[in-house]
Amino acid sequence: MFSPVFQHSTAYPLKGSVSYADGAIVSKIVTKNDAGNLTLFAFDKAQGLSRHSAPFDAIVQVLEGTAKIVIDDKEHILNEGELIIMPANIPHSVDAVERFKMMLIMIKGK
Repeated sequence: MFSPVFQHSTAYPLKGSVSYADGAIVSKIVTKNDAGNLTLFAFDKAQGLSRHSAPFDAIVQVLEGTAKIVIDDKEHILNEGELIIMPANIPHSVDAVERFKMMLIMIKGK
């Protein structure tokens, strides 16, 4: 069973809740259940997630820095405060243009 690091009804500074690691991607699950999950990521520059797809919609919100997100071969550059929806079953990738942090929300459909 999943045991969350974060507690309900408590405010957290999202940027400060996940730290960078040199040459790596760091992830921290905020919450996870049968309906989906919310995970924070910190990408070092030039790190990324290769092209893949998921069986449900995913929302990426950039918390800090700049990311390149490719969805169905269309490139998007996102900066702090911007978000994008990655549709279910559509190939996508995520790359760090510079160090960046993001929140990933995955919502499972019925």
